[in-house]
Amino acid sequence: MRIVIVTGMSGAGKSSALKMLEDMGYFCVDNLPIQLMPKFAEMLTAPDTEINQVALGIDIRSGQALEGIEEQLMRMDAQGIRYEILFLDARDNVLVKRYKETRRQHPLGGVGRVDIGIAKERERIAFLKIRATYILDTSMMLIRELKLELEKIFIEGKAFKNLYISVMSFGFKNGIPQDADLVFDVRFLPNPYYIDELKEKTGNDLEVQEYVLHNERAQFFLEKLKEMMDFLLPNYILEGKNQLIVAIGCTGGKHRSVTLANALYQFLVKKESYGVRIEHRDIGKDAIIKAQ
Repeated sequence: MRIVIVTGMSGAGKSSALKMLEDMGYFCVDNLPIQLMPKFAEMLTAPDTEINQVALGIDIRSGQALEGIEEQLMRMDAQGIRYEILFLDARDNVLVKRYKETRRQHPLGGVGRVDIGIAKERERIAFLKIRATYILDTSMMLIRELKLELEKIFIEGKAFKNLYISVMSFGFKNGIPQDADLVFDVRFLPNPYYIDELKEKTGNDLEVQEYVLHNERAQFFLEKLKEMMDFLLPNYILEGKNQLIVAIGCTGGKHRSVTLANALYQFLVKKESYGVRIEHRDIGKDAIIKAQ
């Protein structure tokens, strides 16, 4: 029997995660009364049950009863009932934006400000995050990316280290990404923009990739970047970091930065223990400007 408790911040994707787990064959129950958790889990572990995968949705809607979940989890521990906790999180500014887009009120915000409700909720469920088996920061995730991460954990059984990495290319002329944790400047490399046959292509095209990576300095930089990632990632995990945004920039965000971001992404995705996504923020902006 596999029991997964799905919890986290309101607006971080708990409902979506439960639907995805249901599609994966899990018997899902949302907002089960806290006091019933041990009894429900005990029933499910009975020898004659046909259910072998269960996901329980628990969140701030449980009200004051949420504070009693620690006691219920301890009862389950005492009964030898094994469970995992999936905690979905997102940055405060992302949660505020999501609430504004859906025009919903935060469960703890009432008719007041959403950010106040988020702060209250984060404080009240902090103990669940500490106990979490898996922590997924969905701030930068698309729905399909969340699905892929859940499949890695709950279907493929891959090792998971609670770190989701976003590799982003950008152009300095359009500004440095405000949410970037690490920023690397590759404007020291020769610019394909000044090569006529490469000017209209991007770092997603093989010709541009060969031009950029054929340079000895680019190869040296890439190897040092990989070494830095190998050093930093385990240490970020030890510090409890769940989301890392690595931004690589060139002048326009179309050639050099895209090439190096792609190369870093291919290096990281092979590690499998981390969730990894790639985004080319400014790759099409020149084309949009010209069209205007």
